Amino acid sequence: MITTLDSAAVAQYLTDHPHFFEEHASLLGEFKLSSPLTGRAVSLQERQMEVMRDKYKALELRMAELVRHANENAAIANRFHGWTQALLQVRDDAGMPRVLVDSLKSNFHVPQVTLRLWHVAPAFADGWYVSGVSDDARIFANSLQAPYCGTNNDFEAVRWLDDAATIQSTVIIPLRKPGAKAGAKAETFGLLILGSPDSERFTSLMATDFLVHIGETATTALQPLLA
Repeated sequence: MITTLDSAAVAQYLTDHPHFFEEHASLLGEFKLSSPLTGRAVSLQERQMEVMRDKYKALELRMAELVRHANENAAIANRFHGWTQALLQVRDDAGMPRVLVDSLKSNFHVPQVTLRLWHVAPAFADGWYVSGVSDDARIFANSLQAPYCGTNNDFEAVRWLDDAATIQSTVIIPLRKPGAKAGAKAETFGLLILGSPDSERFTSLMATDFLVHIGETATTALQPLLA
């Protein structure tokens, strides 16, 4: 009587006996498999080499992706470092908004950057950074739970940029006192706005963690201007 084994049983047997092909090495050259690469019949050994090459290529691609991400993160860290250095060199509080905006623009290669503040001390009430802010803009700022990153939907804040008509994508960062969270008891005191004519420069798919760090650093640097 001949017992017929199904493929699952054969696979399980080979799994349970990993030394089978060492004990029956001659079989390796006799098995013929169809190669998905060439379409021709190849030996089990050749097919195994093809599988290993595919895995190696996949690992190479993964490693290249990790290296690319590491380089991008290093570049961002260097830009952030350059920006914070510029802020630390400011000795005149009244000059901080201009340095903050210009150094952010140059270090991160952003086409347009600006900011607006409210609740500033009387000594800074005539600054360029306090003009043109409506109640609606303040309400909008208070409503932001996190930085906005995406398409310019004709935001009032984007109109504060020098060449607002060209802006297709934007970042809008609410400025709150350090440690404060969005809500009625943690009102904003300003907005930091970045804009680009490239619709893909800032998208909703981008992570906002780094933008939060920018907002927190800007908030700390601007504290001396507040009432």
